[in-house]
Amino acid sequence: MHYYIQADRFFFPEGSKTNGYLEVQNGKIVQYLTEKPDGEILDYRGKWIAPGLVDTHIHGFANHDVMDCDFDGIKEISKALLSCGVTSFLPTTLTASVDKLNQVAEMIGEHFQEVEGAKIQGIFFEGPFFTEQYKGAQNPIYFLDPDLTVFEQWQKRAHGLIRKIAIAPERSGAVEFIQEVTKQGVTVALAHSAATYQQAKEAVEAGALVFVHAYNGMSGLNHREPGMVGCAMNTEHTIAEMICDGHHVHPAAAEIFLKVKTPEHIALITDCMRAGGMPDGEYSLGEFPVTVKEGTARLSSGNLAGSILQLFQGVKNVVDWNIATIEEAIHMASFVPAKSVHIEKQCGSILPGLSADFLVLSPEMTLLETYLDGVSSYHLK
Repeated sequence: MHYYIQADRFFFPEGSKTNGYLEVQNGKIVQYLTEKPDGEILDYRGKWIAPGLVDTHIHGFANHDVMDCDFDGIKEISKALLSCGVTSFLPTTLTASVDKLNQVAEMIGEHFQEVEGAKIQGIFFEGPFFTEQYKGAQNPIYFLDPDLTVFEQWQKRAHGLIRKIAIAPERSGAVEFIQEVTKQGVTVALAHSAATYQQAKEAVEAGALVFVHAYNGMSGLNHREPGMVGCAMNTEHTIAEMICDGHHVHPAAAEIFLKVKTPEHIALITDCMRAGGMPDGEYSLGEFPVTVKEGTARLSSGNLAGSILQLFQGVKNVVDWNIATIEEAIHMASFVPAKSVHIEKQCGSILPGLSADFLVLSPEMTLLETYLDGVSSYHLK
């Protein structure tokens, strides 16, 4: 299969280009051309071409959850994510027993290539190395100190697929754990933690790269104790995840983070749970009952329990809030998250050599089509 995509605008990591042609052959991006080529041309004049989005923090969708330990459910998540503009994702765990996490790691590690929609590019282990004060929807009965032996057990079962693991910096052994796991090419993220600024900074100096859902599940910025939020803002090279659904983070707070860290260091994520794409009602996140109403998912305590955000909506939100350009918003939901877990050579852009996973957008920011390996795999009905 060999063709050229003609469109008004193409989004690349360094910015957008206009009125060109993208060459696709055998499911891969070959090159971008400015002159009309000879060969089959798919005419998308009046449309825009963007890279497929990369969700590096997502627990579930379409009434399925990673912790169900049911790969048929993960296959349904994969297919449904194409309608959200997501072509690559990291199925994300919750804090659970070591044995349960063994089962989840093994299930995904052995079957990840069987999905037919958005590609599984790794696993994100969110927990269980957390502390209680900012536990969110994580179950504290399973919290542990970071343990390299336990991690290596999970990684072996996952066939090396764990790309990211989140920990609380104040837990005993955190620095040594970060140093060792980072050497293995795994991204260490910081989350669900009451760490001081100094504890968080020591974790970053040891190699931690990502702050999980910035502002949420972490010690806040105070002028006498800058906390985790202060550390995220004051470490230029680190990447902060952000849930831009309008509930987890006020638009002005999101804008502050963007100004401090620049879009190059913000990864838009969803933290979506099983109720994503579903009507309001009663659901669950891990072992906790959750009520979904008025755009939020909440525990009985009233605390937010993940989100029901779709990643393309997050992209639109930051543009609608006037805190990012369209180029920046797309970049923060594609290239930056891919880079945060070292998979930018596999996905997250429409650069030559990568799989032809891309989106067709209207100038009004409507998702019209999602291409996977050069094949149109989702059409707006």
